[in-house]
Order: sequence, then structure tokens, then C-alpha cells
Amino acid sequence: MTDIAADSFSITSSDARARNARALDSSRLRARYGAEKRFRVYGAAAIVFGLVFLAWLFGSLVIQGTGAFRQTQIRVAVELDAGELGLSGTPDREALEKAEYQAALRASLRKTLGVGSDRGERRDAYALLSNGADLEIRSRVLADPSLVGKTINLWLTAGADVDTMLKGNISRDVPENKRRVNNRQIAWLDKLAADGRVGRHFNANLFTKGASSDAELAGMGVAIVGSLYMMVVVLLVALPIGVAAAVYLEEFAPRNRWTDVIEVNINNLAAVPSIVFGLLGLAIFLNVFGMPRSAPVVGGLVLALMTLPVVIIATRAAIKAVPPSIREAALGVGASRMQVITHHVLPLAMPGILTGTIIGMARALGETAPLLLVGMVAFVVSQPATPFDPATALPVQIYMWAGASERAFVERTSAAILILLAFLITMNATAVILRRKFERRW
Repeated sequence: MTDIAADSFSITSSDARARNARALDSSRLRARYGAEKRFRVYGAAAIVFGLVFLAWLFGSLVIQGTGAFRQTQIRVAVELDAGELGLSGTPDREALEKAEYQAALRASLRKTLGVGSDRGERRDAYALLSNGADLEIRSRVLADPSLVGKTINLWLTAGADVDTMLKGNISRDVPENKRRVNNRQIAWLDKLAADGRVGRHFNANLFTKGASSDAELAGMGVAIVGSLYMMVVVLLVALPIGVAAAVYLEEFAPRNRWTDVIEVNINNLAAVPSIVFGLLGLAIFLNVFGMPRSAPVVGGLVLALMTLPVVIIATRAAIKAVPPSIREAALGVGASRMQVITHHVLPLAMPGILTGTIIGMARALGETAPLLLVGMVAFVVSQPATPFDPATALPVQIYMWAGASERAFVERTSAAILILLAFLITMNATAVILRRKFERRW
């Protein structure tokens, strides 16, 4: 009887332990499922936060920058009187270039607004138009000298303060002593607007002009051309050198300690801060070789040094992806190692090589720090004719405009960022398209 009771107690204890174990396993399973759900929620929240922040960033850039693509202009009936212009007889091109267009413009503006001899009133009237409005008249006359002696209606660029106020960035409710556009100027603008003489047109100056202290005359033409020159230099330097180095390391270099050191240094150089390459360019290209300061060729060489490790790493990865059977088949039919590489390996690895090169160039296009050190922060007005002429770059132009105190430069800074982002997105999209189109799966 005692043995039966003991056996019953043992069975009961085993069942209890089994139930406890099952309950413990169930609680642990629920805890794991709960942790997994929490992790999913955290991940989704992080993605939503990133998307909201990105949308806020792009939205603010679009809101602030789209206004820069349209510029306020005022239509003025300009009397191109030869006497007012200081011309006599039949003027040649040199005389037309030196004519007094500003005097003719101011006289026509005074007549349009009904301005008298008061000096302060005249100063307020002249401030409605840009300081470069007379140059716009000169370009029209140089293009058609027969306009001398006639009265023509021209849409002329308004001043930056007028443009900013008419775009709603300066409130009329602000007291006059805190506004850069006074009540008299506002009254003139309202009268001109009622007569259909105030309009907003596409701002071609933004893409054609260079640096200027007047916001309405400032443009990114010099920066765009300078960036294009630099990208050409980067492509011509980084691509052939990078591909050649990758082919040697992957196909010909012996596997020893020295090649291991070279590979480690290449990988480390890909992560070096860009300003270090700027210091290297300053020390070598400017101080040792005496190359021209602020020239796109110098900026391109510095960016090529920065892009070179990226091209080498991407090219080596693309070459490794080519199956060994391709090499063995080519060698088996009598091809030399160079023929195998040039006729088979490189053509098959080209999609990966192009992708790495384009991504490296896109990274170089957005760099600012190394360009500041080689002097590409200069105030350049005219567009460079060659890569050896002074120029600036899009990121540097954004940096300079962001530090400007005038309110009108804020929207131009945002517009420049949008244009730079458009270039970067286009380059990265091109890399993705090329890779998907030409990539082969083995």
C-alpha cells in the first residue's frame, strides 16, 4: 500500500513539473512574440519618423526655393534718346557699350512715376529696379542698334527688396521703420501693378549669372559650369587609374604582405574625411606644383583622389563577380591573360564599374570642405572658358549664399540645394538603371 501511494505521489509530482514546464515555455514564447511585436513597432516608428523628417526637409526646401525660379520685373517705357545716352552721329559698337544707359533709364523711370526733383524721392524710385537694369538695356541695344532714338517697353529686373516683398516674404503690416520698402515705394508698386507693369517671369539669371552682391543678379551659372568641369576631370583621372589599379590587384598582383598592406590602405582611404584630401591638394597641387588657385582642374584633381578608392573597391568587386569559368574557357582556347581581361572580364564587369564610378562622382559632386581649402570659394562673376579659369562649385555656392545676410539669398540658397539634389538623384538613378539593365546573374 505504501509503494502504491509513493508511486501515485511521484506521478502527481511529474505531472506538476510538466505543467509548470509547459507554462514556463508558454510564458517565454509569449515574451518572445511580444518582444518581436515591439521591435516591429519600433522599426515602423523609426521609418515613419525618417519619412516625416525627409518630407519636412524637402517641403521646406520647395516652399522656400521655388520662388527663386521666378523673378519680379517692372515694365518701363525707356526713351533711348541719343543725347541722353551721350551718343552722336552713327555710333559704333564701342560707343554703344559705353553709352549712359543708367541716365536714360532713370529719366524714363522718373517720368513713369511722376517723380520730381526731391533727392530722397528719386532715391526711392531708383531702388525699385535692380542695379543691373541698365545692363539689360545695353544688351538689347547691342543686339539691335536701331533702337537708339526710339521708346521701347522693357521688362526690367526689380530690386531684391521689392521682389521679396511682392512674394510675401516682407509683410506690409510691419511698421515702416522696420521695412526695407517704404510706404511711398509700396504706393508706386500698387500703381504700377494696377497698370499691368509688374509681373513675375522665369529667372534666367539664376542659371546664367555668376556671383553678385545683389541677390536679384546672383546666379549659379559659374557654379554649374565649374562643377561640370570638375566632374570631367574626376572622370578622366579616377576611372582609368582606378580600373587599372583594380585589375592589377585582382588579376596580377602576388598574394603577399605588401599587397595586403596596399588593400588595407585603399579600404582605409575610402573612409578618410574629405577635408584631409583638401589639405593634400593644398600642399601638393598649389604649394608644390603651383597650379592656379580656384581653378576647376585643381578641385577636380582633389576630388579624383577622394573618389579613387571608391572606384578601385567597386571595380575589384565587379571583377570578382565574373565566374572563373569565363577566364578558364578563354585561356583554354589560347587567349593571353591580357586578352582574357580586356575581351571578357572587363566587358562583363563594366556594369559594376560604371555603377561604382557614378556613385563616387555623385559623392564628389556634393563635397564642400576640400574645395574650400583649394580656394574655390572665390567671388567669380564671369563663367570659366576652360578648367584652368577661376570658378566655384555648386556646394560652395550654397555655402556662400547661406552665409549672406540679405533675405533674398534665402530662397536662392534653397533653390541651389534643390538643383544640387536633382543632379545627385539623377546620377544615382543612372547608376541603378545601368546596373539593372546590364547586370548578369551567373
